[in-house]
Amino acid sequence: MPPIDNPLLFDFPDHFETARLLLRVPRPGDGAIINAAVRESSADLKPWMVWAQTEQTVEESEAVVRRAAAKFIERVGMMLLLLRKSDGVFVGASGLHHMDWSVPQFEIGYWVRTSLQGQGYITEAVNGITTFAFAQLQAERVEIRCDSRNQRSAAVAERAGYTREGYFRHDSRDTAGALRDTLIYAKIRGE
Repeated sequence: MPPIDNPLLFDFPDHFETARLLLRVPRPGDGAIINAAVRESSADLKPWMVWAQTEQTVEESEAVVRRAAAKFIERVGMMLLLLRKSDGVFVGASGLHHMDWSVPQFEIGYWVRTSLQGQGYITEAVNGITTFAFAQLQAERVEIRCDSRNQRSAAVAERAGYTREGYFRHDSRDTAGALRDTLIYAKIRGE
């Protein structure tokens, strides 16, 4: 498929579903539910997420969701809230980042609130987002990158059928500022 010439004019849904989840772009007012989940999950997020190093206020979380909504409109990012369909509980967040429409290729990032870990929600979300990227966004490539020490994140990529393509040594800094290694997983169209 050819690259997307003008992503601003490329229409695609701002939500979709998997078996147990509604995945949707954030809306004004979502800051409070994200803030509560981040506070609950702070100890699990701090080793891996730069944005989790300081505790945010509800207002700061609200600003994050409004910037995410703007990025969706600009087609430069697609943050997705993961909501359990059975009761609307906020499970975590994921999305497509580092959007390169010239290929097109995207990177999936994800986190799950501590109280819902180990229930397969993130693998389900990654599978759904991968399908969405290939079917709706005409992706040719979807990547998952994670710190080589983050075994849970790497396990999600492997369970979702991604191929480990690389192990980049000392390619970035971790949340404490130390050099870290990064694992690169990918799927390409047709796999």
